[in-house]
Amino acid sequence: MTSLLPASARVRVDLRHRRPLLAVATLGGAVAALTTLLGCLALGVVGWFLTDAGAHGTPSDGLRVGALGWLLGHGSGLRVGGVPIEAVPLGVTLVCAWVVWRVGEWVGDAVSGHGPDADAIADGARDWTVPGASALLALGYAAVAALTCAVAGTAATAPDTGAVVLWSLGLCLTFGACGVAVGSGRAAIWTALLPGTIRGAALVCRRVLLTWLAVSLAVLLVALVVDAGTAVNVTAQLHADAGDATLFTLLTTAVLPNATVFSGSYLLGPGFTVGLGTLVSPTAVTIGALPMFPLLAALPDNGAPAAWTAYLVALGPLVAAWAAYRALRRLPATGWLEGAVRGLAGGVSAGVLFGLLAALSGGAVGPGRMTDVAPLALDVTVHAVTALGVGGLVGGLLATWLGRRAENRERPGR
Repeated sequence: MTSLLPASARVRVDLRHRRPLLAVATLGGAVAALTTLLGCLALGVVGWFLTDAGAHGTPSDGLRVGALGWLLGHGSGLRVGGVPIEAVPLGVTLVCAWVVWRVGEWVGDAVSGHGPDADAIADGARDWTVPGASALLALGYAAVAALTCAVAGTAATAPDTGAVVLWSLGLCLTFGACGVAVGSGRAAIWTALLPGTIRGAALVCRRVLLTWLAVSLAVLLVALVVDAGTAVNVTAQLHADAGDATLFTLLTTAVLPNATVFSGSYLLGPGFTVGLGTLVSPTAVTIGALPMFPLLAALPDNGAPAAWTAYLVALGPLVAAWAAYRALRRLPATGWLEGAVRGLAGGVSAGVLFGLLAALSGGAVGPGRMTDVAPLALDVTVHAVTALGVGGLVGGLLATWLGRRAENRERPGR
């Protein structure tokens, strides 16, 4: 279609996709970091004002808290009154990952004209556009993160600059690189060259993981609604006014993804800890004194759980089977073996990714017993791989069977 445009218009279109790679990608990384950082800074100032109408401290204190919260979302950890806080608020991390993805798409579109054309790339020509842009994107993002750590951190809070840089590079070289590949059009070319089995397994993995997280979140919200009275009582005992309630809501939103992973770990069987020497699982609940945080009202009562809770572990295979079936109905397999491989590989991959989320979602959140609040990551990974893998296998075989059955019905003479 561009060939039908006037020469001047074609030049403008071409230049729009051939902007200076070094400047655009590095600036894009800095913009991605500053976008979410400024949002956290604004929330920090709002939180400072909502607390006693800003009677204590100064706006700079609110800015520092917002910056430290942003750094926490990048695995910095910190110390509050000498107490280590190591848990990562995955809500902050999730927002940062989404922004990095979107900026990566913009960068990819802006530099898509660099390198060989689409036909040459499809023929296997060497193309460094995506790796180069992704590396520069990560460099710009990490530079802003390191500078923030140096400015906002103090000897008392002691955020870990090395961890922040590593998390920044990880975000940019996964979500950012994928965004660059999609925005530049390379992803469409590369994925078209992949075997159907790999594309089908990737689709199953995505559907199984997202469906499992959605079910885990739904179970968490149901548990919270069932015991809403406890959450209300906790809020009342804190004597929280409107400003404090707003801050609690923001904090709860930041850790809601963590709580979702905890819920999924519970449903898989191994469960999680909420303090040293504690365990929350479908077959055993042993908890002690807890901080006054409304979200903890979703925890089951201490003691022997009801007998039916043990059957919750069946949700994993069932959800995976349904998700794999739905995925492979969209991208049907051509044979029994291919359907089984797609379902099994996708389910196992989803289990590994969920295990990684379990490892990232916990950590110390306070002194004493609260230094151990985390899913049992290794056990959760084993159970997730088994449950979601088996479910994916069943779903893949089911989708293949129904697909072949429909084909046989449509054949002439049947």
